Amino acid sequence: MSTARTIICLLRNDLRVHDNELFHWAQKNAEHIVPLYCFDPRHYVGTYNYNLPKTGPFRLRFLLESIRDLRNTLLNKGSNLVVRQGKPEDVVADLIKQIGSVSSVVFHEEVASEELDVERRVKEVCSQMRVKVHTCWGSTLYHRDDLPFPHISRLPDVYTQFRKAVESQSTVRLVLPTPDRLNPLPPGLEVGAIPSAEDLQQTEPVTDPRSAFPCSGGESQALARLRHYFWGTDAVAAYKETRNGLMGVDYSTKFSPWLAMGCISPRYIYHQIKQYELERTANQSTYWVIFELLWRDYFKFVGIKYGDRMFQIKGLQDKSVPWKKNVKLFDAWKEGRTGVPFVDANMRELAMTGFMSNRGRQNVASFLTKDLGLDWRMGAECFEYLLIDHDVCSNYGNWLYSAGIGNDPRENRKFNMIKQALDYDSNGDYVRQWLPELRAIKGADVHTPWILSSAALSHADVSLGESYPTPIVMAPEWSRHFNKKAGGAGPSSRGKRGPSHTPKQHRDRGIDFYFSKSKHL
Repeated sequence: MSTARTIICLLRNDLRVHDNELFHWAQKNAEHIVPLYCFDPRHYVGTYNYNLPKTGPFRLRFLLESIRDLRNTLLNKGSNLVVRQGKPEDVVADLIKQIGSVSSVVFHEEVASEELDVERRVKEVCSQMRVKVHTCWGSTLYHRDDLPFPHISRLPDVYTQFRKAVESQSTVRLVLPTPDRLNPLPPGLEVGAIPSAEDLQQTEPVTDPRSAFPCSGGESQALARLRHYFWGTDAVAAYKETRNGLMGVDYSTKFSPWLAMGCISPRYIYHQIKQYELERTANQSTYWVIFELLWRDYFKFVGIKYGDRMFQIKGLQDKSVPWKKNVKLFDAWKEGRTGVPFVDANMRELAMTGFMSNRGRQNVASFLTKDLGLDWRMGAECFEYLLIDHDVCSNYGNWLYSAGIGNDPRENRKFNMIKQALDYDSNGDYVRQWLPELRAIKGADVHTPWILSSAALSHADVSLGESYPTPIVMAPEWSRHFNKKAGGAGPSSRGKRGPSHTPKQHRDRGIDFYFSKSKHL
């Protein structure tokens, strides 16, 4: 097709033009650039252990929005996005044959085994066809080559040790310049249509007006979100005090879905924070966003260090735990039918919007692993399916942490569902938002409907076991929050302490950006 030198930029979780080394490198080394995205059929099959769909409807919608946005951005720069349905190794081979002048294929390196397998296959194809491969590292705040450890095997197994080392001994690289123009596609190359959800045998999700993440995918939306959260509202200056919220768009950065798909660069976020600190204010909140980005980095590097052990039942600690595989209990958890309102509200929010707060993720994961004793991989694979902001290393790293077989230095960390509910939803507004069958129960009583009198339940039009389940499990530590003097009329504490006073033992656990896709678990 073309005699001019051409480079194929294979895009995966790097759907942006700013701070993207693929475009930066290709622009200097080729006359024609082919930005390529493949809808890999392996992303739409079942998960490994429990055969849940890998990509749920909310993440697929976000991905399709991101692909459309990237195509528009590239068009404005004199290029276009080539879209294909198929395995990347097969698509790359076909394009090399079709174009005839491909000198290199370039892509960002990933971490987990499935992604690494794609990279190996692409390299094999290129080797057979005598095309060079160039790889980059661009998914983390700190570059892999800049870590202050002689080898990845020396990565600390405790986050705090990692954080202190990189903060004192490493430097965040500068953001790469965004090109005004990109070299064009080879003449005559068909760009391909962006598929619909139906084309991928998926369903279009229903938008829920209650969602805490009513945002669209794409680089332009990610950059707009940062401008809003930093420069438009100064919300970043109160982030540490609000990040444990449950309702509304601005209680946290909400960067995690865009970070997971690479629509925004963590380095760009970092340098915007530094600029904000110079021009407006520097405080614990602005630092805490960086703190969360570091958690995201940490789980990426843990993924490199431990490989497939991140996905194995014994985890990083090779610890045998008698996990249950009770499908009935799992379905009750997944569908928000446990009879524990704080758990159920969070799980219904996830099912209906593809998003859940950091605080919610911590609690539902603790409930599944510690209260129900279910195989942690059931929860991890459910999150992989449902979350808009699913990131493989953050997801599995956080679930291992919650299960007590990952990077948690504390033994037997367990969340008290009732105390957490009273601390972070003290008046019960969040629970009533997602459990309308309990909306007539006033105040914090909504967190423990099973201890209300028959008259109180009848007055609220609640029939336990019928309109709302009785709890499938009761933890002994919950009882100290019940008001026994009132004959079981309601909780004794109304949780006066708000989200800004996170209990110290759970504070150093980051990741608004994932668990939160993007923090504490």
